[in-house]
Amino acid sequence: MKSISLALLTLLSPVLSAADSNLTQPLTSRTILPSTFKPPQVWKNVNLVRNINLDKSHPKEQINLIIENTDVKPQDEYFLPFEAGLIERVGGLEVRDKKDPEKGVFEAQIVEYDTYSPTQFYRIRLPAPLKPSTQQTLSISYSVLSALTPLPTAIAQDAKQYLVYTFSAYLPSAYTTLKQKTKLKLPSTDVPEYTILPKESNADGKEDPQRSGSTFEYGPYGSIPAGTVEPVKVRYEFTKPVLHVSLLERDLEVSHWGGNLATEERYWLQNTGANLTNHFSRLTWATSQYYNPTTTALRELRLPLKVGSANAYFTDDIGNVSTSRFRSSSREAMLEIKPRYPLFGGWKYSFRVGWNNELRRSLRKMATGEGYVLKVPFMEGPKQVEGVEYERVVVRVILPEGATDIQFSTPTPLISSTISHHRTFMDTLGRTSLTLTAMNLVDDMRDRELIVKYTYSPLAMFRKPLTVAAGMFVVFGTAWVVGRMDVRIGGKGVVA
Repeated sequence: MKSISLALLTLLSPVLSAADSNLTQPLTSRTILPSTFKPPQVWKNVNLVRNINLDKSHPKEQINLIIENTDVKPQDEYFLPFEAGLIERVGGLEVRDKKDPEKGVFEAQIVEYDTYSPTQFYRIRLPAPLKPSTQQTLSISYSVLSALTPLPTAIAQDAKQYLVYTFSAYLPSAYTTLKQKTKLKLPSTDVPEYTILPKESNADGKEDPQRSGSTFEYGPYGSIPAGTVEPVKVRYEFTKPVLHVSLLERDLEVSHWGGNLATEERYWLQNTGANLTNHFSRLTWATSQYYNPTTTALRELRLPLKVGSANAYFTDDIGNVSTSRFRSSSREAMLEIKPRYPLFGGWKYSFRVGWNNELRRSLRKMATGEGYVLKVPFMEGPKQVEGVEYERVVVRVILPEGATDIQFSTPTPLISSTISHHRTFMDTLGRTSLTLTAMNLVDDMRDRELIVKYTYSPLAMFRKPLTVAAGMFVVFGTAWVVGRMDVRIGGKGVVA
């Protein structure tokens, strides 16, 4: 068994070849549970199946496990450990009852016991305490952002790209696991390097992992103590852009008078794939467009919009970008945009897109009172085969001036929510603005609903036209008074 340092040194070599690779050697196991905290040992994992999907540029993991209460009292708290450097990149973690998904999502939140601890935990609360010696089947799913590393880190403009993903063959758990296995789904069969574990560790005594096309399976394994991990790595071909949005700002402006819902999204996008070894060649790029090969560069983005969307636009830091196509019909609406230049690994591009929708499709008035209900997608954005990950998303819903009693709900996990005022032309107090912030989202979460309830009285509705009318009256009244004044030297005041 090679040391970790030797394995890391091999991975960092930019000119690594399959013949020289050391990734097929197992790495050293270690315990991740900190000495300062240990979750109460009131559970055991009877059976665990972990599925890791690498088809997109962000790994997606789904864990199906059967847990059993080993304590003498009912229990409703289950702890899921992550390394401190990993938990801040975990997004969209959801826990459900595998046998009854209709029960909805269980409560799951990060808990901190020691800021300097190498391990942090998600605390999962079951809907009802589980009685002693009884079992429940859980389904845990989440994505991991910024988890893929290109190797080599720089390639030719038309070369293949290979990514490395590091994970544990044993799922890090705070409890003993009696039986488990990990299945890995890769985007292609071109996998030149992967860690091979000893047959002795496999419960069936087979070669570990078992390979079938683009699918790998580590395990099954017998009883694994709590906190045990077995780091493994896999290097596979992924000749697609690795899209990372560091910030998405999304504004939805509601206009009752105009009957319009205006949407604008501002993106700070980067391709975090392998850099180019040489300068970009426009000639090579133009030539390759005739046979359309796979490439690590981003050519275009496709944004499916709601049916009925209109007046779409696409601009960047320079100005309007003409390389876009918008089509809208009774069945679909699609905005296709092409950046000013192909986006290769390490390159960045910031831009904004916007469109309008009829407000009546998203807003309804409540049967009683002066309340309204607005239902919109929390996030739309591009829908790409390679996937898109979002580090930070800020959604701002700008309601009419005078809107009060703001309430909202969304299945998207949030880190903050604030209510403020957004001032534009002809406003008096400013429009009520609801700002929601989320982190570590992926494109699979697009179109999740955001429901906003608010009260908007008729008096508030007429505030702006009354303010405009009063302002015009004051202006014209003042002009009339000034016009009737005698400003001549020695004059006698207002002309009769």
